[in-house]
Amino acid sequence: MFAALPLLASLLAGCGGDGEASGKTTLNWYNFPDDSGALQQAADKCSQASGGRYRIVYNRLPRAADGQREQLVRRLAAADSSVDIMGLDVTWAAEFAEARWIREWTGPAKRQATQGTLLVPLQTATWKHKLYAVPYNTNTQLLWYRSDLVPAPPRTWAQMQTMARALARQGKPHFVEIQGAQYEGLTVWFNSLINSAGGSILNRNATEPSLGPPGVRAAQIMRNLADSPAADPSLPNQMEDQNRLAMESGTAAFEINYPFVYPSMKANNPKLFKSFHWAPYPRTDADRPSRPTIGGIDLAVSAFSRNPGPAFEAALCLRNRENQLTAALKGGLPPTMRSLYDEPSFIKNYPFAKDVLAALQSASVRPITPAYQNVSIAVSHTLSPPASIDPKSSVATIRDQIDQALQSKGVIP
Repeated sequence: MFAALPLLASLLAGCGGDGEASGKTTLNWYNFPDDSGALQQAADKCSQASGGRYRIVYNRLPRAADGQREQLVRRLAAADSSVDIMGLDVTWAAEFAEARWIREWTGPAKRQATQGTLLVPLQTATWKHKLYAVPYNTNTQLLWYRSDLVPAPPRTWAQMQTMARALARQGKPHFVEIQGAQYEGLTVWFNSLINSAGGSILNRNATEPSLGPPGVRAAQIMRNLADSPAADPSLPNQMEDQNRLAMESGTAAFEINYPFVYPSMKANNPKLFKSFHWAPYPRTDADRPSRPTIGGIDLAVSAFSRNPGPAFEAALCLRNRENQLTAALKGGLPPTMRSLYDEPSFIKNYPFAKDVLAALQSASVRPITPAYQNVSIAVSHTLSPPASIDPKSSVATIRDQIDQALQSKGVIP
């Protein structure tokens, strides 16, 4: 892979607008803060692989997604030429592309970016049938449960609530931990449910809300859980980490969360870890497969970079097989390359790799629209707190607010 990079550099020259700088070039890569060291290791390896033509500097963005987006938006709105490569949340590509802040991937760069990459993550990097980023990592939720409380995991949300009620009657841990706070996690929950019910938040062209009966069905499931013994009393304030801590404390029987909870349980509660198992995301209906929402980061090249050719080359190197495997093993970030899910070292550290892959292959994406920030706010504000949801009227409110959000033009504040 690294041996091919000098040749690829000449092929990628046509991808950029400005000419490549001669000699050693500094490429600034802005991405989420990584405590594992995997991102810095990737930057160092790719700098070395360039043969001295460029050096990648890894710049840490704020830890919260909103802070990351705010910093990038400010820099790009000012046409900051010091930004070369960016790690975008999977909901940002359409907005940034519409604002003409990121470059389209074409030619050899596009072919290499898409070859062997999982199809659903590629959807998050595409806008108006054009590729504007390359999937760097991905993520999806599973159902985590205690096998000492339930010998076999539930297949549907209704089954899970029935099991929770039975455990409550026996005075045993019975909560279902899920993200119920008024933030992006609540939108993800609704999006996973509506897609699992056969619908979507927006229509295929992202021009108007879809919702319909699947939206009402999704809202009803959320309300049913929030208004049952399965609901943690802290549900209206809970995010992923609060869910993790509640499960580790032993008060819950089920948890809908990302794979980071597995090593955390192993480290923090070894005794409970022995009965900490996983299963596919619950179905809305027994005869319909679940479609959990994916997360992740896509790498994009700034429209204002003075060195687009090297930036495209570097982005491909940063997300190559070796660096994705390192990020998966060190940082627990599921890869976007299909072949890595057959890699023995990955499977050893990710015993649920098969289930994550299955989920990714049938997963859903959040609405792809430049107005996504406003769409998400309309969903999360209307459905908070979950116990106050009125399925039909709440979905009608979401529809009205999305209609207004889709009238927004340009950058979302």
